[in-house]
This record gives sequence, structure tokens and C-alpha cells, in this order.
Amino acid sequence: MTTHAPAGLKSASSSGTGAGPRTPSSSRGNGNVVKNLLGVQAFQILLVLVVIFLIFTALAPSAFPQWTNLRQVIQNMSILGVLGIGMTFVIVTSGIDLSVGSVLVFSGVVSAKAMILVGGDGWTTALAGLVVAIACGLGWGLLNGLLIAKAKVPPLIVTLGSLGAALGLAQVFTGGVDLTTVPAVLSDNIGYGNLVGTTLPLISVIAIAFLLFFGVVLHRTKFGLYTFAVGSNEEAARRVGVKVDRQLISVYALSGALAGFAGLLSLSQFGTTAIAGQSQTNLNVIAAVVIGGTSLFGGLGTIFGTAVGLCIPAILQNGFVIIGVQPFWQQVAVGVVLVVAVYIDQRRRASAARGGGGGTRRVSLAGLFQRQKA
Repeated sequence: MTTHAPAGLKSASSSGTGAGPRTPSSSRGNGNVVKNLLGVQAFQILLVLVVIFLIFTALAPSAFPQWTNLRQVIQNMSILGVLGIGMTFVIVTSGIDLSVGSVLVFSGVVSAKAMILVGGDGWTTALAGLVVAIACGLGWGLLNGLLIAKAKVPPLIVTLGSLGAALGLAQVFTGGVDLTTVPAVLSDNIGYGNLVGTTLPLISVIAIAFLLFFGVVLHRTKFGLYTFAVGSNEEAARRVGVKVDRQLISVYALSGALAGFAGLLSLSQFGTTAIAGQSQTNLNVIAAVVIGGTSLFGGLGTIFGTAVGLCIPAILQNGFVIIGVQPFWQQVAVGVVLVVAVYIDQRRRASAARGGGGGTRRVSLAGLFQRQKA
């Protein structure tokens, strides 16, 4: 696999052969690092998050920055964090998954029924529910992936259909009435329990662990590299040996499985299937992923950016409530940030297209990855 050194690195190495003082070169290098860092959209969004946090801290110093309040914010973000991982992979391939909220509900419903059938409040019952929830989500994800990769139906249409079908089946199975029989071991330990010896919510620890693990998968493994390659240039990825159809199926299966797992987390946190409570989940997750710097055009994204993007709506909603502003303004603020994020992405891509249009480059998976960062 051939890798290409960035142009800036080549320039620096070639100019370093001449004699002269090192200090100005080092200074320029530090300046370039800062400039490049400020140019990363995920870092820009992190700065926005810090500014928002400081504003609410100044407006409500006795309530907003307190750990009890921040703990609630972190806990509320946990389920969206798990969903955001799968959505990041999907959008990096230049796809979309509108079904995650409905798959979450469906998986939660079937899991709850399975745990009622098994009976009991112990970990054996909870484990059965976990297996069923993930299997249900995986099934929907595989269905989405097969229709997209093999039948060539656009992801928007496939997942829009899955959104309605999964939610409809959940309502059929329950008669539209939420199930509230959840093993106490889930609610007490995962939904409202803390990591041993701390006051950090266990559900949040699970979400953070998933973010870290799949961050490594996306950015440090062949599976992640192939995901970027498919989103960067699907035809070029085929020519260098990537099995594009299998990769797409795997990515949508991953998104579905994570939505199924999120269904069990939702049961743990709320103690009910909450069929009517996930109507905005799909859009909230997509907005968070895009705000975090993952491009809707594919080939670019980070799990870190998704985590930061998830924080902004959660902080806004919590802060507005504390300072007495109608929480509906949160949707307005998130909408503005979302549009700005997409606008910045378009400008960045237009600038890259103008600057990189000349010569030919050897096709490689590393090249496919690096071209999106040019």
C-alpha cells in the first residue's frame, strides 16, 4: 500500500537541507501546526462548544457548571452517542440511515417481550434481552445494507422505508401501548447506576468505551480505511480491490446492531419502550454527526467530531432550561449550527477541488484517504 507525504512535509524536508538558522523554521512549523489545527472542523466545533459552555457558566454559575447538572447532561447523551457511532460510519460512506430511531424502538420492544418471556430480574434475563436487541438491530441493518448494495436502491429510500416498517411493527407487537416490565438489574445498574467508586453514570461509561473502541476501528484499522475509501471514490475503491458491496452491507449492519444495543440502553434508562419518544432521534443523531465534521458527501469524518457534535445540542437544551429560555430555541440554535457546518464543508471541498485539479496521482487506498484531507 503506497502512502504519499503531504506537500507541506515534502517542502519542509527539501528546504531543510540548506544551511541557516533553525529557529525561524521551527517557528514556522509551530505556526503551521496551529493553523492546520484551527482548520480542522471538529476542532472548530470544539471551540464553539467551549464558548457555549462558558456563556452558560457565566449566566448561571451556581447551577450550570455543577457536577450534578453535568452528570445529567452526560447521561442524556449516552444513547445518542452509541447511535452516532454507526451513523458516522454510514455517512462516511456517503450514505444515510434514517431508521436508527425506529430500529431502537423495535429492538427495545422485542427485547422487552423476550425478557418477559424468560422471566426474572437477574443478569441471565438481561443477557437474553441484550442478545435479542442486538440481533433485531443487526437484522434491520443487514436488510438495509443488502437493498442498498445489491438492489442499488438509494440509502435515503431504503432507510426511510425501514423507519416506517420498524416503528409500525413495534406498534403492532404492543398494540401501541408501551411495555414497562424491565428487569431491575438493568435499571438499577446500567440505567441509573454509577461506575464503582465514582459518581459517573455507568451508561455513560459504556457509551464512552464504545466511542473509543470504534474510534480506533474507524481510524486505525483496514475496515475503517475501506469505509473511507468507499465514501471517497466508490469506483476507485473497487479498482484497488475493495469489496464495496460487502463493505456497505457491513457498515449498515454495524449501524443496525448499535441501534439495537441502544434499544436495550433506552430500556435501562427509561424503564419503558418509549415508542413515541424517539420521533426526533434520527434527525438529532444525523445533525450531531454532521455538526461534528463528518461530510454528507462522504470520505471525511471522525468519531471525536461526532462526540463533540453530540455535546452541543445537549448543552444548549440543558442551559436554556436553567436560564429560563424556552427549550424550543435549542432547535433553532442547532439548526443554525448545522447549516453553518454544511456550508463550511462545501467551501472546504470547493477549495480542495480548485487546488488539486492538475496532475495525476497513483491510485492507492492511502491516497483515497489522504485526498479528502487535501
